[in-house]
Amino acid sequence: MAAADTLSSRADRAARRQGLTDLTAVAAVTAMRNGDLKAEDYARALLDRAQHLESLNAFRTLDKEMLLEAARAADKVRASGDALGTLHGLPIPVKDSINSKALPTSNGTRALRDFRPRDDAGVLKSLLAQGGILMGKTNIHELSYGWTSNNELFGPVHNPYDPTRVPGGSSGGSGAAVAARMAPLAVAEDTLGSIRVPATMCGLAGLRPSFGRYPGDGIMPLTDAKFDQAGPLARSVGDLALFDAAVTGDRAPLTATPLKGVRIGIAPASLLSGLDPEVERVTTEAFHRLRAAGVTWVEAELRDAFKRYSLPPNRPTQDAYEAALVQRQRMREEIRRHFELHGIVALAFPPIMIPAPQIGEEAEVTIRGQRVPLNVAIARNTSLASCASMASLILPAGMMSNGLPVGLEFDALMGNDRAVLALGLSLEKLLGPLPGPGP
Repeated sequence: MAAADTLSSRADRAARRQGLTDLTAVAAVTAMRNGDLKAEDYARALLDRAQHLESLNAFRTLDKEMLLEAARAADKVRASGDALGTLHGLPIPVKDSINSKALPTSNGTRALRDFRPRDDAGVLKSLLAQGGILMGKTNIHELSYGWTSNNELFGPVHNPYDPTRVPGGSSGGSGAAVAARMAPLAVAEDTLGSIRVPATMCGLAGLRPSFGRYPGDGIMPLTDAKFDQAGPLARSVGDLALFDAAVTGDRAPLTATPLKGVRIGIAPASLLSGLDPEVERVTTEAFHRLRAAGVTWVEAELRDAFKRYSLPPNRPTQDAYEAALVQRQRMREEIRRHFELHGIVALAFPPIMIPAPQIGEEAEVTIRGQRVPLNVAIARNTSLASCASMASLILPAGMMSNGLPVGLEFDALMGNDRAVLALGLSLEKLLGPLPGPGP
């Protein structure tokens, strides 16, 4: 009888911990701040989940004792009656291109595998100051230079929806960790899609913020023209807003924007052509649902200038660097005129043209029987927001027939981050959450 009771209690604890891993960041933090959940218990539940799904290779470093010690410290702070931060007790995985004092920052490359920065990156400092806890460093594409997170040194990251496929890159470990319920929220970083690509391939919400909205210090750059932006991956817009409030200090309540009468732009030739048939089907069905809810679709092509956007080379000459900044400013002005001319609040399109590729598909993919360079299939649509410094929100739009997720990107003008998050609160209710990736 005692043995049966022990087995039953173990099963109860396992079931409770599994329930904890499904919590949003907002729900988890609220429970910990209210005293309904101990930070240590929550950390243990996430660690159990991470250990159970270790084969996904989401983490580059994960110090169990360090995390539990920090969680116990958070519980002591609450017990003492001291003021609690907006992220009190929340374990947060951080992309391994973002500096952290407590754990190495390798940028996914051999030469830096044991590198210990002297200081935390600015965005990490903000999260820790609000009671967040560094959970670990997530695996990435080497030097952040790629979209698959197939890292030759530390091994490939696997997509939780199909482990034979990539989770997207370069922030693939952060995407896999959140999708697999190892954490509700993770820090990623985006130069040309490295928040938005993992978000769509892993069925997540993501925010690539406007240039300069979050601190940029302590991030290992992919370019020298300041295109790199840290930002969150999560499973809800509310959690993205929580992250944004913690970093910016803007904690004013965010009210959902009613969809009726909202004007959203589409550019069929530029951003909707040549899609994989299943990506096109899911996108079209999502657009129909939004139209039925009152969204007005405004069809207007982008000017030819938008078809030539690209990032500058790394280590550019001074002339190339200055030319890149001039081009970015010109694109900001052009895209602003486009928005004003057509009276739109956002552009909508699928971030990538394809489903998540198989691990090992690094050069080309097949779309409608044609071989297409991977960089075209992934970067064609994500380039615009990077080069025009827009605020980009990714939301899950639906599932393909093979069980892989498809996302939609909503790009707003620079500085309209809270506005696109407010719109996202309504959009996600309509588009609905996707089923999780399984056990």
